[in-house]
Amino acid sequence: MTPQPNPQVGAAVKAADRAHVFHSWSAQELIDPLAVAGAEGSYFWDYDGRRYLDFTSGLVFTNIGYQHPKVVAAIQEQAATLTTFAPAFAVEARSEAARLIAERTPGDLDKIFFTNGGADAIEHAVRMARLHTGRPKVLSAYRSYHGGTQQAVNITGDPRRWASDSASAGVVHFWAPYLYRSRFYAETEQQECERALEHLETTIAFEGPGTIAAIVLETVPGTAGIMVPPPGYLAGVRELCDKYGIVFVLDEVMAGFGRTGEWFAADLFDVTPDLMTFAKGVNSGYVPLGGVAISGKIAETFGKRAYPGGLTYSGHPLACAAAVATINVMAEEGVVENAANLGARVIEPGLRELAERHPSVGEVRGVGMFWALELVKDRETREPLVPYNAAGEANAPMAAFGAAAKANGLWPFINMNRTHVVPPCNVTEAEAKEGLAALDTALSVADEYTA
Repeated sequence: MTPQPNPQVGAAVKAADRAHVFHSWSAQELIDPLAVAGAEGSYFWDYDGRRYLDFTSGLVFTNIGYQHPKVVAAIQEQAATLTTFAPAFAVEARSEAARLIAERTPGDLDKIFFTNGGADAIEHAVRMARLHTGRPKVLSAYRSYHGGTQQAVNITGDPRRWASDSASAGVVHFWAPYLYRSRFYAETEQQECERALEHLETTIAFEGPGTIAAIVLETVPGTAGIMVPPPGYLAGVRELCDKYGIVFVLDEVMAGFGRTGEWFAADLFDVTPDLMTFAKGVNSGYVPLGGVAISGKIAETFGKRAYPGGLTYSGHPLACAAAVATINVMAEEGVVENAANLGARVIEPGLRELAERHPSVGEVRGVGMFWALELVKDRETREPLVPYNAAGEANAPMAAFGAAAKANGLWPFINMNRTHVVPPCNVTEAEAKEGLAALDTALSVADEYTA
């Protein structure tokens, strides 16, 4: 679709937004939201007719891109048939969505509890774990993000937690592996894995194994930096959970549904958790939907004992119809395979080539359509391009980098001193190369801030 400029409408949309919309994670008077006129595939455009290649996939959820006709048609058909219905009933779209998800989850994660998104999926996974074990504590990693609701944000291990952390949520944080900035003085992935697991077991011992209900981990951390865990780490966490009777929860809200080149990132590591959360890519974000995939042993806990939790819109028919269509589209069009193939053949080598040319790139890491460039002032010392949780003038280098990307038609995903490369999983080779070229130009701006 060719964008048609309509600046008057754009100005009205912007004025109404600024007058009435309260935006998340923002100082309201310091933001300048772009007024979006439309989107299709891997692109969106504003009311002035400027088009952007979306290397953010929305908020890492449009895994099949914008406005896929088959998913749009499925939502329209469902709306004409049964727009909504209470969650206590069996509804075709809900049943089919659960079946298709369960077919793809690892191991015996065959029961699906639907939520409205990823944060409330984490809330319910933790509640299930606590009720199943009768224990209060939850362990989670620093450098993680699990959602903005009260329990989920306390489980989060980055600065978004700080304002809401009252130290009363029963959450204990630990260091997960991250070799580039190792907390364990490791020099190899094997050392990092072994020392991270030793640290985790020591944390369990000092917190008291009998007090810990769950360990919650992003299979591959998302906004925290896309740190793919070293071989053996997740299997080691699985063993520790089995050893101490702890529920293992994997958060696949970002990593799931093709993002890593597998249906679920857990398949990359041959690991099955006890509970697994999902959202975002399950229906490409077309209608809000999330959920918890539940193992047999935890489902059995609530076989004759009521689970004390639910949501008015659990398994909403429109959202589930979108999920059914999305999963079928991904299977029919080879979207998961495209993420794996194009990621290995185009994205990874392209990013590594950029790293060779640009001194601002400290590390390239990722898998499938899930990549991050860590930007630094000095490659030798690994000093970050901007300080941790930088804002205002301190964040000027990253702001300049982002502005350069947008000026070249690329909408980047920037978090702290990283830019994430997370295009739709069905991005074309030509689109991927277009994005890499725009990144090349933007990184030249970041280079100006290096030592």
